[in-house]
Amino acid sequence: MEITVSGRHTTVSESLRRQAHEKIGRLDKYLAGMDRAEVHFWEEKNPRIDNKEICEVTMEGHGHHIRCKVSAPDGFTAIDLAVEKLERQLRKLKTKVQKRNRSRERPAIDTELVPESLLADGEQPVSVYKIVKTKRFDVAAMDPQEAALQMDLLNHDFYVFQNADTEKSAVVYRREDGNIGLIDVE
Repeated sequence: MEITVSGRHTTVSESLRRQAHEKIGRLDKYLAGMDRAEVHFWEEKNPRIDNKEICEVTMEGHGHHIRCKVSAPDGFTAIDLAVEKLERQLRKLKTKVQKRNRSRERPAIDTELVPESLLADGEQPVSVYKIVKTKRFDVAAMDPQEAALQMDLLNHDFYVFQNADTEKSAVVYRREDGNIGLIDVE
């Protein structure tokens, strides 16, 4: 990981620079692939502020941006607090990435071939999906917001309902980006 340490209107001692490189460099173990880290130190000039030393760290890599800003009485304490904050953020991001990758993996679909005795002459056997469960339920009339809430309460990826606005069947579903989609059936 490429680490840049700088100071705004203040000088960064060599020992503080070394500690920043060492501690920020260790964060790579939480989420590999973070390419760059920028560490900026500066000092608040307001005499009423106790924690004058401010440390701001920005990490980037694989399309992810993580940023934290902490203040402390000295730069060494500030870098320690920043590392703690970044560890939490990186663990959370790693969990999110792993969940997303697991949800993209789809199990193999169980199919059967139509028996050749049921096919016409010269027709090729085709795969038929094996339906293993059937459900029946009453579709309630509600607005899409209420349907999205019901979907979340049931912890499902979609929810079928009758759209009270259009009086037609509709589906709300969770998109890969985490937002909610709505399909109105004509």
